[in-house]
Amino acid sequence: MYRNNLKYDHVKSEQEDGGVSKTLKREINLAKNIQSTLLNGNTPEIDGGEVVGSSLPARLIGGDYYDFYPLVNGKVRIVIGDVMGKGIPAAMLMILTRGAFRTAAESTRSPGATLTSMNHALYKDLRKLRSFVTLFCADWDPDTGILTYANAGHNAPLYINDKNKEVVTLNDVSGVMVGGLPNQTYNEGSIELGNNDIVFFYTDGIVEAQNSSGEQYQMDRLMETLDTHREKNVNAIQDEVIKSIHHFTNGEPQRDDITMVLLKVNSEHSDITSYNMPVIDS
Repeated sequence: MYRNNLKYDHVKSEQEDGGVSKTLKREINLAKNIQSTLLNGNTPEIDGGEVVGSSLPARLIGGDYYDFYPLVNGKVRIVIGDVMGKGIPAAMLMILTRGAFRTAAESTRSPGATLTSMNHALYKDLRKLRSFVTLFCADWDPDTGILTYANAGHNAPLYINDKNKEVVTLNDVSGVMVGGLPNQTYNEGSIELGNNDIVFFYTDGIVEAQNSSGEQYQMDRLMETLDTHREKNVNAIQDEVIKSIHHFTNGEPQRDDITMVLLKVNSEHSDITSYNMPVIDS
């Protein structure tokens, strides 16, 4: 009788563990779908250019973030960010960050003010969680061609100048990551973009992607890829960047989330689209 009870308890335990595992997998998939839906939310239409965003998580769920927010003055506010950590915890903080951005974008007049408001809203929570978020926020004005931007500890975007045929880092305005210090004010920079100019926003999962030898993809390869394909539209450029990364890593597991946003000026084109996980032919 004693042995039978042991056997029964063992079987019962396996069944319970199996049920928990199935429930956890189902909830993770649900969380992935929620995150994917939010990243693929309604996108605005803009004149004078085209923009695209994509995010490829290293795990089922990622902590990178990008968003577009149309402003009443015809501008569009762009944000890209990287939450410290990976997986479900980072994804939860990403959702918190998204809410803070949407709220701030409605009530602030500029990218710097948006980051200031977000830091004020998120600082206490992020400190309790011992986390932080790097963010780069920019306003694109199709009427003047001016991109105004502010940085909270994030990678400065790359600027592809069509007239000079060169790829350079956008002149940076330094700022503390959101959650880093209280009562921060974020300075702004600006640049006037010409026809066919491109701004490439990205997270460090791109330049830090590794091959089997431990070598990183690095900035030089990214710049070369952008320069080679700069005459294409934003969707094609995005695909070429991802293909280049996949070719370099050659099947090595992805170590970090890969996220990018491309803005290309085109006075004869009006289009804004976003893809969460673009399908790339192998």
